[in-house]
Amino acid sequence: MVLPLVKLGALAVKTFSKPIAYRLKKQAGLHPKFRQYIIDLAQANHRLTTNIQRRIYGHATDVEIRPLNEEKAVQAASDLIGEVFIFSVAGAAVIFEVQRSASKEAKKEELRRQEMEVCFKMAHLEC
Repeated sequence: MVLPLVKLGALAVKTFSKPIAYRLKKQAGLHPKFRQYIIDLAQANHRLTTNIQRRIYGHATDVEIRPLNEEKAVQAASDLIGEVFIFSVAGAAVIFEVQRSASKEAKKEELRRQEMEVCFKMAHLEC
């Protein structure tokens, strides 16, 4: 009974994280200092991905990469922030589920060990 409720709760958290991510994306470009930070982040990401693509396709990597314009950079960084947020929430849900499962398994193992001790003691007394 608990397992379906936990899975349903994890699904609800992931579903609710999408509007929060949308709100983060929307608000990201409004704060001046944060806007400059995300523009720098987007430009660095653009340079990195462009260099990787050039290496994959065998093109020259020493060519100057044109920076994104400010609005494209804000949009790219906002999208990245939204995706990272959703991925983080999903990852946290997976980690929680794994830890919960491991804890449950450890309790079962402890019960089995105790049962084995009881059986061993009973067998030892009968000798």
